[in-house]
Amino acid sequence: MRSNLLKVLALGDVVGPLGVGAVSSELRKIKHSLGAELVLVNGENSYIGNGLDSASADAIFRAGADVITGGNHSLHLHDMHDRFDEDPFILRPINLSPRSPGKGYTVFQLKNGKRILVISACGQVFMDPANSPFYAVDKLLEELDGKYDFAIADLHAEATSEKHAFFRAFDGRINIMYGTHTHVQTADEMLLPKGSACISDLGMCGVVESVLGVKIETIVKKYMTGVSDRFSKAEGDVALCGALFSLDMDSGFVTAVERVRVVVPQAKCR
Repeated sequence: MRSNLLKVLALGDVVGPLGVGAVSSELRKIKHSLGAELVLVNGENSYIGNGLDSASADAIFRAGADVITGGNHSLHLHDMHDRFDEDPFILRPINLSPRSPGKGYTVFQLKNGKRILVISACGQVFMDPANSPFYAVDKLLEELDGKYDFAIADLHAEATSEKHAFFRAFDGRINIMYGTHTHVQTADEMLLPKGSACISDLGMCGVVESVLGVKIETIVKKYMTGVSDRFSKAEGDVALCGALFSLDMDSGFVTAVERVRVVVPQAKCR
């Protein structure tokens, strides 16, 4: 008997206008070619000066994303705060202050009726102040027990140790878990003992010839001289990085996780 598979595509931090342009140009084709039914995109660096703006969010959704997750830059643009409050599919980390605009989770319903809980969280190690993602997510899962069928979490964090501790803590409770924030795609994708799957970082949707999406010379100067210039987004071809997860909806086990990396010429990103 053929397994009832749900394929979930998750893309890492979209960096600047070229990252948004690459997503706009290619995401729907990638989604179709991979057979992904659900697409999650981390959008917290989409605006040219970091954060998420409304035009970028609209472009990412038009390209085929179902949910936009966030991170430490999510709420930088005050003009977006109302949008965070009003749009259930644009998330900021759940473990920010409860007085922050927006929500840290949503329940997305598939065409077959299955309910997918999507959680956005951020780490505490080497990050801006935030409450414990372990406590916040554990509390949420208890509160929503019986109100969703499968769960996915984006942990926007710096430390690999914190991410792996999170993955192990929620193995068997959150089906799909992945990290964002470092902008570097890791090679540690794995299936966990209790049926979940994880990868430390999806990487970024940003310019290949850059330092994490920023002009190389700007960052090199900072490290060579100790003097910081205003960060400028790099120009060039864009790599769309992420992972494809295959979830068996009969057993609840993830059967495969594969890294995804598609390079898009700059001309297609305008």
